[in-house]
Amino acid sequence: MQESFNEKLYEKRTKIISAFLVAAFIGLFNETALNMAFVELGKDFGKETSTIQWLTTGYLLTLGILVPISSLFMQRYTTRQLFTASLSFSILGTVIAAISPTFEVLFIGRLVQAIGTAIILPLMTQVVLMVYPISKRGAAMGKIGLVIVFAPAIGPTIAGFVLSKLTWHYIFGISLPFLAIALFLGIKFIENVSETRAVKFHIPSIILSTFAFGGIVYGFSVSGDVGTFMDKQVLISLGVGVVALVIFSSMQLKMKQPMLNLRVFKYPMYIFGLVIVMSAMLVVLSTMVMLPIYLQNILLLTPVVAGLILLPGGVINAFFSLVAGNLFDKYGPRGIVPIGLAIAIIALIFLRTIDENTSQLLIIILHIFLLIGVSLAMMPASTNGLNQLPEKLYPDGSAVMNTLQQVAGAVGTAMAVTIMSITVANSVKMNDKQAAAQGAIDGVQNAITFGLVVAIVAFIVSLFIKNVRKQLPH
Repeated sequence: MQESFNEKLYEKRTKIISAFLVAAFIGLFNETALNMAFVELGKDFGKETSTIQWLTTGYLLTLGILVPISSLFMQRYTTRQLFTASLSFSILGTVIAAISPTFEVLFIGRLVQAIGTAIILPLMTQVVLMVYPISKRGAAMGKIGLVIVFAPAIGPTIAGFVLSKLTWHYIFGISLPFLAIALFLGIKFIENVSETRAVKFHIPSIILSTFAFGGIVYGFSVSGDVGTFMDKQVLISLGVGVVALVIFSSMQLKMKQPMLNLRVFKYPMYIFGLVIVMSAMLVVLSTMVMLPIYLQNILLLTPVVAGLILLPGGVINAFFSLVAGNLFDKYGPRGIVPIGLAIAIIALIFLRTIDENTSQLLIIILHIFLLIGVSLAMMPASTNGLNQLPEKLYPDGSAVMNTLQQVAGAVGTAMAVTIMSITVANSVKMNDKQAAAQGAIDGVQNAITFGLVVAIVAFIVSLFIKNVRKQLPH
């Protein structure tokens, strides 16, 4: 790609990306939207919350398994083929979920939905890298950042409104028109942006990847259900995942045509960007699972009111994701990323002190500042890291980053729930109602403290970031 920028071509790029943004937004919206309906789903299907939770766990597990394989898909099939396949899975899964008469059918619908999301996320990143020159990628990646953080953040709010008037079926129903719009835009505007080649599907690599990422996501998800990291099932799952990951990594480094080219880790800015992106995703999703619990169980608010309190942060985050992208194009990542993480750290320091007397207004303000900080850090760090990769590694760099981003989100959610569960369990043992109530507050505070520690680590890493664009010829 030449660095010269053609205004007419920019309009075409914008249309191409718009189809991806709509599709990815619905996919990530579906990650969290159903969380608000767990109580209603439990009543309808006669299932315990731990069983209903598998509607989210299964979704994340599918992403963890399939996103790593997406690098093969992006090399073997055209952009239009993959986009159409992704939307077909998303629409089919949404229809199945919307009309599902049983829990088992709904679970299948969720897995089919996740297949579509697993294809669209890395494909969207690769398309941006291919059709935007390096000087314009920040703004484009800012739009992706808007989707990645805003969609999961807004999911509970929209679901809360739907559930106040309608049944959980309509959470899926409202997604269908947007998926249809995305499919229409894709068929009309998307062009093939990279050359395909006959890449073989290496079955041992696929199996190892499945056990590696699937085992890790499953292990942490189960820890959230059982409320401890020392459970036999958790330890076995994590052990299998780690061993499979080591064997998988060793195999990929020895292959001439690896399924996932781990040579992306030769580039230091890519590694720093990856660490910051994973940390940001972990902080956002762990906080997003804690705040609804805090608002409903401790402040005793309805799902609708809880959703409204979280709405301003999501809306303002959308704006700042775009601002962060434009700032990155002008100034690079060195100032923006550390400042963003510093803002997030300050917000988390105050959030970890919330209790039954904290005002709703303070929660809104802290939530806003947390998401502003994440917006300023996340996409500039990832864009800078991806910019350092040679073009031939774009599919692998995109697949690795999206895989570990989703794994980090799943781990963050599970870790937060487990930390909270352990704290509450220790308080309940005291057979004191006041101690149990305080245990719930302490559980939320401890889970947010975990996010704070992760954010501090990311801030330290951000101090070593260098602007890749200055090192490349214009």
